[in-house]
Amino acid sequence: MIIKKLTLGPIMANCFIIGCEETKTAAVIDPGDEADKILMALAKLQLTVKYIINTHGHFDHVGANKKLSEVTNAPILIHTLDAPLLNQLSDTAAAWGLKTENSPEPDRLLEDGDTITFGTITLKVIHTPGHSPGGISLYTDGHVFVGDTLFAGSIGRTDFPGGDYDVLIAAIRDKLFILGDDVKVHPGHMGDTTIGVEKKTNPFAGLGR
Repeated sequence: MIIKKLTLGPIMANCFIIGCEETKTAAVIDPGDEADKILMALAKLQLTVKYIINTHGHFDHVGANKKLSEVTNAPILIHTLDAPLLNQLSDTAAAWGLKTENSPEPDRLLEDGDTITFGTITLKVIHTPGHSPGGISLYTDGHVFVGDTLFAGSIGRTDFPGGDYDVLIAAIRDKLFILGDDVKVHPGHMGDTTIGVEKKTNPFAGLGR
């Protein structure tokens, strides 16, 4: 499995390219900005995009949806509850003094337990709300891509519309911490961590064990 991380845009959000080495097909998770950089990375890796997947609908994670989907014709996937955010991107970015384009309508609405398969890779959708109502994490083969649900030593903000601290903590403890201590966590900002490290040391959601 190919995993390529790109840190993009003024808010430095992580975009992940997940590729199948056998079929050279890929999914792009959270194309937040700088679509040209994503396309260049795909070309260098010789990968064909089958899916554009949004872990949630905040503009710094989906701002390149429009251009990337236009160039690749790949469908856009997002959880049902965050789909309405995609046509509000211009306004929400403006509140931060930034510019972005609204996303096209999603092609597929995701729910907890859904799977997304390309080549030999299957991503399992885990609904992890709290940062946003429709936040999701994506699990495959010892790796989980968590968007802004969980960070190394921290958690996602819950002061945005639709955020809920208690819901977020429950999602982390009940849905992510059960995945196994060795599972590598790929957050939407900053560096990677593991489930085991966060269970023991995360000051917000950790279990202290």
